Amino acid sequence: MREVEIMQVDIDKPEDDSNSNSSSKKGGSSSGKKSGLLDKSQSASAKSISPDHVRKSSQSQMVSEVSTKLSLKGKSPPEKPPINKRNNKILKKSNTGIVSMKKGKGSKLQNGTEDASESWLGSPDLGPFLLKQARDLVSAGDNPQKALELALRAAKSYELCANEKPNLELVMCLHVTAAIFCSLGQYNEAIPLLEQSIEIPLIEEGQEHALAKFAGYMQLGDTYAMLGELENSITCYTTGLEVQKQVLGETDPRVGEICRYLAEAHVQALQFDEAQRLCQMALDIHRENGSSALLEEAADRRLMGLICETRGDHEAALEHLVLASMSMVANGQEAEVASVDCSIGDAYLSLSRYDEAVFAYQKALTAFKTTKGENHPAIGSVFVRLADLYNRTGKLRESKSYCENALRIYEKPTLGIPPEEIASGLTDVSAIYESMNDLDQAIKLLQKALKIYNDCPGQQSTIAGIEAQIGVMYYMLGNYSESYNSFKGAISKLRACGQRKSAFFGVALNQMGLACVQCYAIHEAVQLFEEAKSILEQELGPYHLDTLVVYSNLAGTYDASGRLDDAIEILEHVVQMREEKLGTATPEVYDEKKRLSELLKEAGRVRSRKARSLETLLDANPHSLNGEGIKV
Repeated sequence: MREVEIMQVDIDKPEDDSNSNSSSKKGGSSSGKKSGLLDKSQSASAKSISPDHVRKSSQSQMVSEVSTKLSLKGKSPPEKPPINKRNNKILKKSNTGIVSMKKGKGSKLQNGTEDASESWLGSPDLGPFLLKQARDLVSAGDNPQKALELALRAAKSYELCANEKPNLELVMCLHVTAAIFCSLGQYNEAIPLLEQSIEIPLIEEGQEHALAKFAGYMQLGDTYAMLGELENSITCYTTGLEVQKQVLGETDPRVGEICRYLAEAHVQALQFDEAQRLCQMALDIHRENGSSALLEEAADRRLMGLICETRGDHEAALEHLVLASMSMVANGQEAEVASVDCSIGDAYLSLSRYDEAVFAYQKALTAFKTTKGENHPAIGSVFVRLADLYNRTGKLRESKSYCENALRIYEKPTLGIPPEEIASGLTDVSAIYESMNDLDQAIKLLQKALKIYNDCPGQQSTIAGIEAQIGVMYYMLGNYSESYNSFKGAISKLRACGQRKSAFFGVALNQMGLACVQCYAIHEAVQLFEEAKSILEQELGPYHLDTLVVYSNLAGTYDASGRLDDAIEILEHVVQMREEKLGTATPEVYDEKKRLSELLKEAGRVRSRKARSLETLLDANPHSLNGEGIKV
C-alpha cells in the first residue's frame, strides 16, 4: 500500500521493476478503452453553425472528448479540409517515436539522476494508469505541464508494449497527448503526434481501426485550423470524410454531419461553390433519413442559408432559414431560434424589405433579452443589425444611437464571453462608421478588435482581413505609408495561412500595389499587380471587373516604369474586352480608349484592331462563362 501511495503522489519515483508493476496494477484498469475508441467522432467535431466559426474549448473538455469520444457521430468544431494531398507533407510518417521526440521526458528520477533502465515502462498496466493520472490532472485544471509529462510517459509505455503491432490504445493516448499540447497552445508539437496516430490504425483490421484513423484526421484538421492553415485543415477533414464513408456508407446521418462540418471549413476559406455542394450533400443525406435527422436537417439549412446569402442568392437563403426556424420550433429549440431570426432579418435587409427585417430583429432582441440578459453580446449583435438597417435607410441619428448601445455592451462584456465574439462585434460596428465616412472612429474600433484577435489562436486569416480593411481606410485618408504597412502585414499572413490563391488575396495585392504607387515604389507595384493579375484571372476570369481593374493598374505602372510596349499591349486588351462586354459608349470604355490613344501617340503607333465577324462577337467566350452567364 505504501508503494501504491508513493506512485500516486509522484509517479517519478519507481524503486524497482516489481514495485512499479505492482503499483501500476492498482490504478491501471484498461478495460473499456476499445469501446471508448468508438466514440471519438465528437473529438473532431463539436461545432456550432455560426458565421464566425470560432473554435474554443477548455483544457478538460478537450482532453475528455479525445479520450472518451471516438464514435463516428462526428459533431464538428470550428474549421476544416481536402484529401488529394494524402501523400504530401501533411501525412509524413514520423521516423521518431515518442521517446525521441521528447528526449528523456520521463527518463529522469525526481532527484535528476538518469534512470538506468526503462524496463519499468514496459508494464502493460502502466500506460493506462499514467494516462488516467494525466486526464485527472487536466480535468481538475491542475498543473497541465505535469499532465503533459504523464501523458508522454504513458505514450512511451504503450509504444514499448505494442511490439510493432497496431495498438489502438496507443492511438488514443497520442490523441490525448496532442489535445494537452493544444490546450497549452503548443499546436506545432501536437501535429507530429497526430500524424503518427494516423499511421498506426489499419482500415483492413476492422471498424475500430477505421474509426481511430478517422478521429486522427479530424483532430489533425482542427489543429491545423487553429494554426490558420486552412488548406491543410481542409485536406485532413476531406480524408477523414472518405474514411468515414468507407466504414459507415454514403447515407449514414453521421456522414452528413461531417459533410456539413467540411462545408463550414470551405466557407471559412471563402470557397463557396464547394461549401454549397457539401452542404447540399449533407441536406440530402439527412432528408433521406427522415424524422430521425430533423434537427440535423435544420442545422444544414442554417448553413445553406448563410452560403446563399454570401453568394447573393437572398431569396434561396430566406427559404432555407425560414424552414430551419420552423423545424427548430417544432423540435423544442425555441432558445436557438433567435439567432436564426437574426439571419432571416439579414436576408430581408438584403432584399430591401425593411419592415420585415425590423420585425425579425425585434423578435430576436426580445428573445435574447429573456434568455441571455440585457448586456450579452448577442444583444449587441442585434443592435448592430438595426444600426445598419437605419443607416441604409438614411436615418443616421437612429443608426448612431444603436451603434453606441452596441459599443456599451462590447466595451463592458459579461464574464465568460469569448473574446472573439467581442472583436467580431467591434468590426461590425466599425463597418457602419466607415459607411458614414467616419473613418477615424472606424480605424480605432478595428485596432481594438486587432488587439483582441492577436491573443487568440487560429485567427490569422481574420487578422489579415482586418489589417487589409485598415489599409483601405488609411489609403482613403491619404496616409499611404500606414496603408502600405497594413497591407504588408495582411499579405504576409494570408500567404502563411494558405490563402494565396483566393480572390480576396488578389484584391489585397492590388490595393497594396496602389499604396506602392503613391509611395513611388513603382517596381514593387509592378510585381504586386502582376501577381494579382494571375490570381484573379484564375479565380474570377479575364472579364471580371476586378480583373480588368488590375489590368488597367498594371498598364499604368508599366508606362511609369518605361515599359511602353507592355503598357500598350495590356491597355489594348482592356479596351477590347470592355467594348465587347460594356459597349463603346460607356464612361469606362471612353477613359481607357483615351489613355490608350495617348500611349499610342507617344509611341508613334496606331491601334491594332482584329477583324471580328458578327458570329464571333455573339459567340460566348468559353473562359468567361460558368453556366450562369457573364458577371460584370
